[in-house]
Amino acid sequence: MSTKEKALTPRLVKKLWLAFVLLVVLMGASYIFITGYLTNKHNQAITQRVNANVAEHVIQEKFQNASPFLEDGTVNKELFGDLMHDMMAVNRSIEVYLLNKLGEIQYSVVLEHKENEPMKTVSLAPIHSFVNSKGKEFVVGDDPLNPGEEKIFSAAPFNVDGKEGFVYIILAGKEFELISDNLLGQYFTKLGIGATLLTMLFAAIIGMLSIWFLTKNLRLITHTVRKFQEGDLDIRIENPQESDIEVFAHSFNDMADTIVDNMDKMKSVDTLRRELIANVSHDLRTPLAILKGYVETLQIKRDSLTEAQKDEYLQITHDNIDKLSNLINQLFDYSKLEAEQVVPIKEPFSITELSHDLIAKFKVIADKKSVELELDNPKDNCMVFADVSLVERALQNLLENAIKYTEPNGKVTLSLIKKQSDVEINITDTGAGIPANEQPFIFDRYKQVDKSAQKKSGYGLGLAIVKKIMDLHETTITVLSKPKEGSTFIFNLPAYQA
Repeated sequence: MSTKEKALTPRLVKKLWLAFVLLVVLMGASYIFITGYLTNKHNQAITQRVNANVAEHVIQEKFQNASPFLEDGTVNKELFGDLMHDMMAVNRSIEVYLLNKLGEIQYSVVLEHKENEPMKTVSLAPIHSFVNSKGKEFVVGDDPLNPGEEKIFSAAPFNVDGKEGFVYIILAGKEFELISDNLLGQYFTKLGIGATLLTMLFAAIIGMLSIWFLTKNLRLITHTVRKFQEGDLDIRIENPQESDIEVFAHSFNDMADTIVDNMDKMKSVDTLRRELIANVSHDLRTPLAILKGYVETLQIKRDSLTEAQKDEYLQITHDNIDKLSNLINQLFDYSKLEAEQVVPIKEPFSITELSHDLIAKFKVIADKKSVELELDNPKDNCMVFADVSLVERALQNLLENAIKYTEPNGKVTLSLIKKQSDVEINITDTGAGIPANEQPFIFDRYKQVDKSAQKKSGYGLGLAIVKKIMDLHETTITVLSKPKEGSTFIFNLPAYQA
């Protein structure tokens, strides 16, 4: 087995083997215990069934020839002595007791040689069960010499000289128990060793086959995970629904798909980041170069420039500083939105009033460019539930782009359309429009239209910021545009019902 294959052996297999070995040992011990218990009961049942009529024979053979009681009513001890002598010649483990009808012990030879305090009364319930079943039912009764223990017995009722009672014979006395325990111990030692070895052999074979079969899918998944780790990103667990661990197989496939998808996204993000840095660097470099050029000109030719030229250069410098400041602000805003550090604070406000303010703000810029700027439906007050500062920023970016791409004598319109549960906001311009092949990408970071055709700087981060703001409000923004016919940007905000 190679080092890699050994490395693929999971701890689970070792734990399965340990659990299996413990199970085999437990099963073996349980088997020996249960077998011993049942064998012992079986032997006792056989002994009791064979000797079931011993007590009846004692009554018939002995009590007919001589009474168990003397004339004064006491027990005929000589008779019981002869009885025990005769019976012990056949079976030394037998103990004979004479009981009255209440179960009280009247006499027994073994009591004269007792070592412990014997019982004075024997329970009659087992005796009645034995007598009623005529010895065919396996019953154990009290052991008078060992209180608390139960032994097999033979019993029969008698009625002699007006006295009733039972002859109660313990069939497995102390000596019988010692011999039986010794033999059973030897038997079970041999049985245990043989059964354990045989069980372990078959268990080892079955265990190897079972663990190999049970871990087959686990080994396949482990191999697949290893290949994925080594760089094979296309590998997947085939037919996961047929695996014994289907949930794990599906989870791995889903995880692998997610990882690959995230890697693709990360690559895309990295590519976009590089493009963003390149484009931003370019746009930062341009105003900085202009600033440097005009400042140097003012320094070098300060005495030879007219006041009008100085004012012109200073105005150009001021405009580029504004442009640079605006770009830096956009970068700052977009970075916060991209890092999800902006949490919208939604509240009811009048989108109509906000639109009036923005139209007034951009009116000066539009007039300088001879672009008509108007608000459609200005009298109908539309209330929305959103973050007023974020919506204002989105409208600013859209109006700024619309004015930038609208030629002189063109028109930009901000429309508010009240619907049942939403307010639709449209920003329409009569500018050059956006080529159809560019429209899907205008909300990407720093994606630009064809500069050679438009001779304009790109949309930059403005529309990307708008898209992020719409995402925060769980709404979408769409664009309708045709080249040379202008563009319309549309989004909806939830209406506020007072």
